[in-house]
Amino acid sequence: MRMFDFPRAPSDPAADALRAELREFLAAERANGGYTPQADCWVSAADPEFSRKMGARGWLGMTWPREYGGRERPVAHRFVVTEETLAAGAPVAAHWVADRQTGSHILRYGTEQQKRDILPKIAAGECYTAIGMSEPQAGSDLAAIRTAARRTSDGWVLSGRKIWSTGAHLAHYMIVLARTSPAEGRNRQVGLSQFLVDLSLPGIDISGIRDLGGTPHFNETLFEDVKLPADALLGEEGNGWAQCMGELTLERSGPERFLTSLSVLEKAMPVLAAHADDRRGGEIGSILANLRVLRRMSLGIAEMLERGESPNTAAAVVKEMGNRFENDVIARLRTMLSGIPRSEWPDGLGTLLRDAVLHLPSNTLRGGTTEILRGIIAREMGMR
Repeated sequence: MRMFDFPRAPSDPAADALRAELREFLAAERANGGYTPQADCWVSAADPEFSRKMGARGWLGMTWPREYGGRERPVAHRFVVTEETLAAGAPVAAHWVADRQTGSHILRYGTEQQKRDILPKIAAGECYTAIGMSEPQAGSDLAAIRTAARRTSDGWVLSGRKIWSTGAHLAHYMIVLARTSPAEGRNRQVGLSQFLVDLSLPGIDISGIRDLGGTPHFNETLFEDVKLPADALLGEEGNGWAQCMGELTLERSGPERFLTSLSVLEKAMPVLAAHADDRRGGEIGSILANLRVLRRMSLGIAEMLERGESPNTAAAVVKEMGNRFENDVIARLRTMLSGIPRSEWPDGLGTLLRDAVLHLPSNTLRGGTTEILRGIIAREMGMR
């Protein structure tokens, strides 16, 4: 049976200084009306102007080479930026996917031209991207996708339908997983490729899908005989499945898997402190203990990424535990607030709590369902 190891990241005074700088920036933005904290901010709170401010300060694409707009800083420094903006409920949704995974994916698999054309814009907070994996009949069973790209004399023609393409209505590009050759028998993971698709091309239609909170940040994206240039292929033809799995590691392991509700807890702390008792104290202590464990694990994955490792299954562990934690935080918070008159709640707490509750169901879907994650973990442990 395989045991998981999450290495300890070394202490870094520069990361501590960066954290202090970020907190000062975020406090100033809130004070001058730059934003109002939101729950699940990395999905539902988009502000291109805020993204440009982040880019101007060098807080996007920070780990990338300078020649592509990056700052060549450690993965741990990017972790600090991620952690602080999530905890503050900042409007980071516009640039989130591009900074978290698309940029690093292009850096690993893209052509030199793709890197030079796109990465500096992402680092400046001026280019946003979306994920084109799931389809209506191929969610957890991703290898069942029907979107296909056929080769032509001067490129490719893409046709199909993607769903849950979060932020596509704001995005400039989408990395699309498509079938480029038939599957080999029962192995449907063969014959898949990834494409870097310019969403301004003719034949692309993006329509919003409203979540329970009424926000249309989810999308359905249709591709009707979209003509792609030859250099739209990302990485190697037929290597799409392996590339996707690496991309999902970046998507599953970060603090957004357990910090999206922290802004709600922070807002509630004054009224909980005013009504402190053993029950509420025990609940908060339990939440903080679990949070420290998840943070330690996520930092360990950041350290493994820094070493050039591919901790795919460890990332699945963090996301599965994070799913349960996020739901648990809100359930406990609602219990702790019960019996405290709404008139004593801080301004904005009711809205934050409502939005968090309405967004919770999507936590167990995006980036891989709980059932799929548990299957991945069980396989790694030799249990299936």
